[in-house]
Amino acid sequence: MALSLNLNGQTHEVEADPGTPLLWVIRDELKLTGTKYGCGVAACGACTVHLDGVPVRACQTYAEDAEGAEITTIEGLNSKVAQAVQDAWVALDVVQCGYCQSGQIMSAVGLLSENPKPTVEEIDDYMNGNACRCATYQRIRAAIQRASLMLEA
Repeated sequence: MALSLNLNGQTHEVEADPGTPLLWVIRDELKLTGTKYGCGVAACGACTVHLDGVPVRACQTYAEDAEGAEITTIEGLNSKVAQAVQDAWVALDVVQCGYCQSGQIMSAVGLLSENPKPTVEEIDDYMNGNACRCATYQRIRAAIQRASLMLEA
């Protein structure tokens, strides 16, 4: 099946079997490996990408369903919110092993794009679907709060 995907601002023509998860098209066909395979059942968030600005799990999104949408991966993040999140991540040294961090950052950007001043409870609720085996949850929460403050300035 021929698909035309708008990924990170560029149109890509790809061949994919119907029902192919978007994750595999991004990683295997388009060779963008920042989006990670975690659980395969949308339970961990490692594969989070944005579809028209909304975080989705690429392991459970069919590639054909993403046709016509604007897909953004960690490699294509480019906004004031994304920059604040990435700067906060670096400033607070959030990353431990790093495997889940692209998904964490994609979700954090989604949260702050919807709600620039989230409470701790709102952060915990929004980020609940992103698992971190290193348990850097407190640093992730602190980085989101810091990014929120950076966006106010």
